Amino acid sequence: MLEISTQIENVLDKVRPFLQRDGGDVEYLGFKDGTVYLKMAGACEGCLYAEADISAGVEIILIDEVPGVIRVDASGSVPEDAQK
Repeated sequence: MLEISTQIENVLDKVRPFLQRDGGDVEYLGFKDGTVYLKMAGACEGCLYAEADISAGVEIILIDEVPGVIRVDASGSVPEDAQK
């Protein structure tokens, strides 16, 4: 079985084209206690719809496809001891 960080990156690689189509992107920062820490980039950074994109798309896909993921935090901050 793939390491959880690899699984997360693989899922993000699936959704990136949709974000990049509108000039945005997402950066994987780490994983801890079921939470995936992300940072929105490009046009998504500071966008009013970024939170909706995360909760309605990225979070649902990550929870569905990566065992152990229970939520996504896209605030751009990450605990020091998060797994990368």
